[in-house]
Amino acid sequence: MSPKKPDADVPPSLLLVDKPGGMTSHDVVARARRVLSVRKVGHAGTLDPMATGLLVLGVGAATRLLGHLSGSDKTYDATVRLGRTTVTDDQEGEVTGTTSAAGVTDDDVRAALAGQVGALQQVPSSVSAVKVDGRRSYDRVRAGEEFELAARSVTVHRIDVHRVRRATPDLVDVDVTVCCSTGTYIRAIARDVGAALGVGGHLTALRRTSSGPFATDDARPVEEAAAALAGPGAGPGVLSLTEAARRVFPARELSAEEAVALGHGQRVPATGAAGLHAAVGPGERLVALIEDSGRIARVAVGFPPGSAG
Repeated sequence: MSPKKPDADVPPSLLLVDKPGGMTSHDVVARARRVLSVRKVGHAGTLDPMATGLLVLGVGAATRLLGHLSGSDKTYDATVRLGRTTVTDDQEGEVTGTTSAAGVTDDDVRAALAGQVGALQQVPSSVSAVKVDGRRSYDRVRAGEEFELAARSVTVHRIDVHRVRRATPDLVDVDVTVCCSTGTYIRAIARDVGAALGVGGHLTALRRTSSGPFATDDARPVEEAAAALAGPGAGPGVLSLTEAARRVFPARELSAEEAVALGHGQRVPATGAAGLHAAVGPGERLVALIEDSGRIARVAVGFPPGSAG
């Protein structure tokens, strides 16, 4: 797409994309840009190339919502393989160690996974997007540098164990669902469970099934979702700006006068509840995200009429 070509006239929206394996999140964004002929497209939360599942894209003014979506809790389906470690803590990395898991019982597996539930100090995978001295961790690993990442606070709300399988006499595969806070590395859970059992571990499959109020049930391949937005009307995988905001935030219904006031940067009476609210005016137009400040509500993010960019 030529940088001189004007963006196509598409309404600001969220695209709920079901990302296939093998694509980076940036690849998905680039494909949406090409299909839509729109430059301003972003995503709310990276997925590894190996991972599949829900990737939320913002188009036009909807990108202003993305920063408020990335902090939502996430749910993943994953398979942990015990008995082998890799440099990336997933199946795409070079194997760095093998220890037979033949002596690991199903009860051992469940107990080790239970130890990963709750408030944790988790060390991210060394091959991750975490920055160390201004450089991505994975770039430093590829350059052969040795370093340690600092632990970070995450919360794992639950780990449901669905099946414990003996892939080979020396390897154990565990199918799980993980519900966790943003910033949690499922690869690190696999690594740490394997370490706790003394046999090592890594991920062989990862699929994000939900992020905040959005789920893969509503997602579509990126080309299909983008084509639906570019077509005559929204279709599967597309949420209008107002619908998306209503799903994420409690709504504050505005009178016509309040909508005009907020549009001119003025303040309106307080909503009376903490946190951001979607301020929706007549005609189901998202005017702003607002937040109480004493007796008035102030604009945190504005959406002027016709703000597609």
